[in-house]
Amino acid sequence: MGSTLLLQVRVCLMSPQLISTARFLCTRDIKPNLRGRQVDRTNSGQTRIVNKAIRQATEDEKRKKSGVLPQTSFPKSVFAAGTAKRTAELMKRKAPLVFQEEEQHEDAHRHSAVTKAVNQRYFKGVLHPPERPLTPAEWMKLRESLGNPERFDVRMLNALFSSDADLNVAKSLLTFVAMETGTLSYKLLLCYLTLCVSGGHDDEVFDVYRIMRGSFPSLDTGASSLFIKSFSRTARWKEAVEILQEVKKVFTPSPRNYGDVIAAAVHHSDATTAWGLYDELIKKGLSPHQETWDVLFTGVKGSEREKEMGAMTESEQHERLLGILVYMRNNQIYPQQTVAKRIKSWFESLNEQKWTAAWSSATPKGVCRCCGSELESIQLSAEEYQELKDRVMTDVIQGQDVFNKTTPEELERFKVFVKRKPAFDVVIDGLNVANINKDKSKQSETLLAVVLELERQALNILVLGRKHMLKPSRSWDRQNMNLIQQKAHCFFTDNISEDDPFLLYATLHSGNHCRFVSRDLMRDHKACLPDGATRRLFFKWQRGHQLVVAGYVAAGRRVRFQSIPCFDTIVQSTGDTWHIPYDDTEDRSTYEVPQQWLCLTKKH
Repeated sequence: MGSTLLLQVRVCLMSPQLISTARFLCTRDIKPNLRGRQVDRTNSGQTRIVNKAIRQATEDEKRKKSGVLPQTSFPKSVFAAGTAKRTAELMKRKAPLVFQEEEQHEDAHRHSAVTKAVNQRYFKGVLHPPERPLTPAEWMKLRESLGNPERFDVRMLNALFSSDADLNVAKSLLTFVAMETGTLSYKLLLCYLTLCVSGGHDDEVFDVYRIMRGSFPSLDTGASSLFIKSFSRTARWKEAVEILQEVKKVFTPSPRNYGDVIAAAVHHSDATTAWGLYDELIKKGLSPHQETWDVLFTGVKGSEREKEMGAMTESEQHERLLGILVYMRNNQIYPQQTVAKRIKSWFESLNEQKWTAAWSSATPKGVCRCCGSELESIQLSAEEYQELKDRVMTDVIQGQDVFNKTTPEELERFKVFVKRKPAFDVVIDGLNVANINKDKSKQSETLLAVVLELERQALNILVLGRKHMLKPSRSWDRQNMNLIQQKAHCFFTDNISEDDPFLLYATLHSGNHCRFVSRDLMRDHKACLPDGATRRLFFKWQRGHQLVVAGYVAAGRRVRFQSIPCFDTIVQSTGDTWHIPYDDTEDRSTYEVPQQWLCLTKKH
């Protein structure tokens, strides 16, 4: 980088604060029809809502003859990957003018925010970096033309980074600053380091490393991470290991820091270092990046490479890689499609074990379409159910903030009410369901339609509502509300209370067969649970018990629900098979689960 120039100048130490560009680089790298539904009551009194396939041509003919419009096709489950995005798009098409106005408002707001941010940062306007290196005199003239703004050097380097400018332009700027002040600040060097790392100029990084090491007593998080990233890409990768060890004395390295060094170790056939750092990462409670798994599965491919990778035997590495799949299972993590392809290739490369690999999906009954294996049930075991029930009762129903949502007297009154009633088959969040229809004058009509649909299935129903719903109004028709109270058990809370704690209590108290109807995804309540294992258990229970109304509720048409899956979407194995759900879309929200699977079957 013209290192002789930088080595000759004095470097002044400023407060080492991580600028946004450095942090970014270090950390980057979520009334329809229920015609097919019937009630299947077992001897235990449990109730299951069973889905029938409606695919026969005769059904299509019936719809044509009756003049009923075709039903909108909805995904299997509200938790299926991409459902949130598709639902939003569907609602957008149904109400285009409203969405257009909202989008225009959001665009205007974003434009205003961006303009404000730009004006605050560059009171003279955005700095446009030059296209070629400038002499010190030319830099001075440019700065004067901009009104001699404060922090001109740092801001210009940021602009050079954003515009992906030629590194020589940045060098000429450093020359100008060094000649004018005789110093280069920590922040300026950090900006230049960011530019070098992002552009892959690793030789320049070595020079900056030597200068900063000799001029400053310590390096901050951003600089350390950038040096780890750059050194890991070169033959000097072991120095990245040393930097990582130094970082651990001050703060916990990021998963990206570990991942960079692990990738370097695998690339240089040092399995012992790679797996040692991976174990350390896991013990610290960090979650590995997908790229780290990708490189580990890639690095052990091929028998010759396995022999070269140090002291670890093939069988030891085999167990370690299977351990990654177990980790994914225990933490309900889904590999991205690129990682799934690596896993597939690794299984196929095993010489002593013959595996057949294929991309697959599951039938509505939870059977792999490729090998015919039955996937694990979504239903909780008796032990899991009791564990979840106890945790929810303690941390959600009786949690520290529960009385911000209700009163002790009201909660106790509800508990007595539930104990006096027979176990419910389904619990309805009345206000949530009523608000499905955008027409506020039809709230009670919407709720009644849902109640009648469930009553038609001979279910014991509880409707949770607010006391204001009992006051006749345009939204809450007295006749509709009276009919709801005839068809279902009802409990109306104070208007300031929240329904969710009551809904969870009634559903869990009624037993593992009881389901609930709500569009609320309960993310706040899941967050109240004390640990990841319990939260994953709650999510599994939720996916197996939550009914969500599909689309709008219209007069004269039966209510239809999005179906509940019967199988669990999680990495699973029987010994001779592996089934791995993987992400094949960027549209999946954090509360949704993938729909595509990698099927692996051992040949005998």
